[in-house]
Amino acid sequence: MEVCYQLPVLPLDRPVPKHVLSRRGAISFSSSSSLFGAPDPRQLSQRRGAISYDSSDQTALYIRMLDVRVRSQVGFEPERRSSHPYLCIDFRTLHTRLGRGSTSGSSAPERRVHRLLSFQRYLHSSRLLRGVPQQIPLHILDEDYTGQARCMLEKVGNWNFDIFLFDRLTNGNSLITLTFHLLNQYGLVELFQLDMVKLWRFLVMVQEDYHSDNPYHNAVHAADVTQAMYCYMREPLLAKSLTSCDILLGLLAAATHDLDHPGVNQPFLIKTDHYLATLYRNTSVLENHHWKSAVGLLRETGLFSHLPAEDSLNMERELGSLILATDISRQNEYLSRFRLHLDQENMCMSNASHRHFILQMALKCADICNPCRPWELSKQWSEKVTEEFFQQGEIEKKHKLEVSPLCDREANTVGNIQIGFMTYVAEPLFAEWARFSDTRLSQTMLGHMGLNKASWGGLQQEQTSVSEEAEPSTAGAEAEDDAARTDGNTATTAGGTSSKEIPQGSRKS
Repeated sequence: MEVCYQLPVLPLDRPVPKHVLSRRGAISFSSSSSLFGAPDPRQLSQRRGAISYDSSDQTALYIRMLDVRVRSQVGFEPERRSSHPYLCIDFRTLHTRLGRGSTSGSSAPERRVHRLLSFQRYLHSSRLLRGVPQQIPLHILDEDYTGQARCMLEKVGNWNFDIFLFDRLTNGNSLITLTFHLLNQYGLVELFQLDMVKLWRFLVMVQEDYHSDNPYHNAVHAADVTQAMYCYMREPLLAKSLTSCDILLGLLAAATHDLDHPGVNQPFLIKTDHYLATLYRNTSVLENHHWKSAVGLLRETGLFSHLPAEDSLNMERELGSLILATDISRQNEYLSRFRLHLDQENMCMSNASHRHFILQMALKCADICNPCRPWELSKQWSEKVTEEFFQQGEIEKKHKLEVSPLCDREANTVGNIQIGFMTYVAEPLFAEWARFSDTRLSQTMLGHMGLNKASWGGLQQEQTSVSEEAEPSTAGAEAEDDAARTDGNTATTAGGTSSKEIPQGSRKS
C-alpha cells in the first residue's frame, strides 16, 4: 500500500462562487483552479480517504488515511451489523487486496483495509468504485446571484434571514458559504492560524456528509442553525463574555450538530437493532454519531493539527459536549439546570464552565428555533420536519414495525404536531432564554412563536370546519338513499310493481 501525503483534491460536486474565498487574507483562489473545479477523471479511480475503525472501541475515534492509492481490484461487501433490512446499507466495509502489483517485486501479505463511510458518502463512492458513472452536473452561478448572496451576508445577523433564498443564491452551498464568512468575520482564521485549504476542505466535507434527500435534517438546516447561533452569540451578555475559542466552538458545533443524520430518530435505530444504537448503548445515539463524525473530519483534514495535542483534544471534547446537548430526550435535564441558575441568580459569565453551559443552551435554542422564525419561514420548516416524520412512519409500516409517535400520516397533521411541540418543548425553553437574555431578539422570538401557534390553530379550525361540512353532506346523501329505498318498498307492496320499474321522477310527480 502506497500512502501519498500530497495536497488533496477537494471532493466538490459543485463549484462554489469564487468570491467567497477571494481577497480573504493573503490567499486568493480562482474558481477555474483545479482545486475547486470538476474532478479529474484520472483521479476517480483513486480512493480519497479511508477510516480505520475498531468496533470494540466504544469511543469510536475515527482515524483516516489520506490519498491511499489502490493498485488492485476493489469491491464492496456489506457488513451486516443490523438485523433490519432498511439500514443494512448505512455503512459498508471495503475489502481491498493490496500489494500484488508492487514495483518492488515483493509479494506483500493480503491486507484488508476497512473503510467506514458516512451514510451519504458511501452512496457516492459505491457508484464510483462499481464503475457506474456519477452524474456531475455543471453548476454555474450568474454574477447577479453571487452579488445578491454577498448582500444577504451583510445582513446575516438579521433574525428574518431567509436561509432558503440564500441556499438558492449560493447554488446549494449555504452551509459552506455562511460558516466560512462567519469564521472570517470574527477573525478566527487568522487568530487560530487555520490553514485556508484545510478549512475549506473541512467545510466542503461537512456539507457533503449531510443528506440532501432528508426533508429536514440536511445542510440547509445546519446553515439555519449556524445563522441562529450567530444571532445568539451577538446578544449583549454573550458578546461581551465569550472568548474566541468559545465562538469558534459554537460555530463549528452548529455547523456539525446533525452531521450524517440518517433521517430517522433514535427510537427507530434502537428498535431495528442498528449497530450505532449498540455502540452508544442506546444513549444519545445520533448525537454521539454526529460528534464522532465531526471529529473524524477534523482529523482527516488536519484542521487543528498545528495546535498542541492537548488543546486539540480539549476542543474535540468541548465540541462533543455542545453537540450532545442537542439531544431532545435530555431537554428537561438542561432546562431544569438553566432554570435553577436563573432562580438563584448565580450565573457568572466569567466562569468558563458557566459560559460553556450557556453555549449549550444557545445551541439547543438554535436547533429548535423554527417556531420562532417569521411565519413564511417557520411554516416551511414545520412542513419539512413533519414530512420527515411521516417518511419514517411509512418505512415502519412497510417493515411491519410499530409506528413511532407523530410519524403516522393518517393520525397526525402538521398543525397539531407543531402546536404540541411549541406548547411542551419550545415555549418553556425560550421563556427561560428570555429570562436570561431579555432583549429585543428574545421578545421577537416569543412574539413570532405566539403568532405562529395561533396561525396553526386557525388552520386546524378551518380543516375541522371543512371536515364537519363534508360529514353532513355525506349523511344527507345516505338519508336520501334510505328514503328512496323506503319509498320503493312501499310502492312494491301497494301496486305489486318493483321500484326499479318505476322512474324516480314519476314517483315524485
